[in-house]
Amino acid sequence: MSIKPLLSRFDLTMIVVSLVIGMGIFRTPGDVAQKAGSEWIFYAAWIFGGIVSLCGALTFAEIGARYPHAGGFYKTLSYCFHPALAFMAEWVLALSNIASVAAVAIVGAEYINPVLLPDSLQNDTGIKITTITSVLLLYGINFIGIKMSARVQNFLTIFKIAMIILLCMAVFVHNAPAPTTSFTPYSGSMVAAFGLALIPVFFTYTGYALTINLGGDIADPQRNIPKSIFAGIGIVLALYLAANYAYVHVLGFGGVQQSGVLAARMAGVLFGAAGYKVTSILMFLSVLAYVNVYILSNPRVYYAMAEDKVLPPIFKRVNARTQVQEFGMSFFVAAILVILFFVGSFSALLNYTMFFNTIGLILGASSIFVLRRRNKNTTAFTIRWYPLVPVIFILAYAYVTVCIFAADPTASIICIGAFALGLAIYYLSTMLLAKEKSIKS
Repeated sequence: MSIKPLLSRFDLTMIVVSLVIGMGIFRTPGDVAQKAGSEWIFYAAWIFGGIVSLCGALTFAEIGARYPHAGGFYKTLSYCFHPALAFMAEWVLALSNIASVAAVAIVGAEYINPVLLPDSLQNDTGIKITTITSVLLLYGINFIGIKMSARVQNFLTIFKIAMIILLCMAVFVHNAPAPTTSFTPYSGSMVAAFGLALIPVFFTYTGYALTINLGGDIADPQRNIPKSIFAGIGIVLALYLAANYAYVHVLGFGGVQQSGVLAARMAGVLFGAAGYKVTSILMFLSVLAYVNVYILSNPRVYYAMAEDKVLPPIFKRVNARTQVQEFGMSFFVAAILVILFFVGSFSALLNYTMFFNTIGLILGASSIFVLRRRNKNTTAFTIRWYPLVPVIFILAYAYVTVCIFAADPTASIICIGAFALGLAIYYLSTMLLAKEKSIKS
């Protein structure tokens, strides 16, 4: 059964916003401030990250418009390079996505559990109960159908946008506490500080490229994919800059450096003693939006890989009525649940997640050069400042990859090993499928 285009431009715009705005903006500004060591490097990293993300959005908008397919990220790499390379890239991105979703779900549980559960469950057991229940609830909603999932996503995304705007209102509160003036400067060079600050910044901006996985789900993709990405990334840029200005204005740069719960502190300025409970509920709903959008989008990649016969045909099955990949989605959710039993913390996964992402996104963006050469005559959206725009994006992400390796060589080596493991899995899978086919024939 083939996938029918049921998503509107507004649906995809909200998906773009939710793919990018996860939990990062409520946690990573503190990491950015610590690594930057100065206020101007802090703002420069966020602005540069926004410019690079806009270049990435433009690049992937053209890729998605030129080659609109369900599971577009894998399909594009397979078409432009080789199925083995596509499988390796998608393998590490899948690991990154599954781990990120699990870690973010844990953060959401840490916020909501004090409000939701008794004192006897304010522990790891309570965290697991809340995270698993939340993931299973969203799994059930997605099982109803893709339109139901999109409606829930639209509601949660609008709620998330409203939450960020609300926190920014702390700037206008007259009884805000005096900002902390002292801060810890970075002891190394400015170039190194800027590069290290970009790691959490790029993590906070990452996500929009996955919209090309929904190329087969949106009507008129040549027009709607680029417009949705433009609108979505524009909303994200405005919200991020406003949120960071509010953090520094209210808490001071030193206060941002010293706080891991920025949203809670900002809500305390707005609501006083009730601020923590209000923030807990808002943060939990934000987590639900993040988890839901990944449950919605990631199984489409398995569909594309099954089409190319590098995964079993069962991953390609789509319910004719609901347009849901029941097995593919179940597999993705099961992997999240397994990770939930082992993952430690959101922060511990940052270098691993970003190293996986930088490799995958560099490969994905590079495909535009091949698509331009092969599809010269096209009515699809095209970048005006080509090839400067994709080159800026690729070089910036390559720089961050080097910074990650310098900061955490162990994590980088493990990630490279996982990338190589993907190649072994690819050839083993194709061999088994070929053997099964020969037996049947």
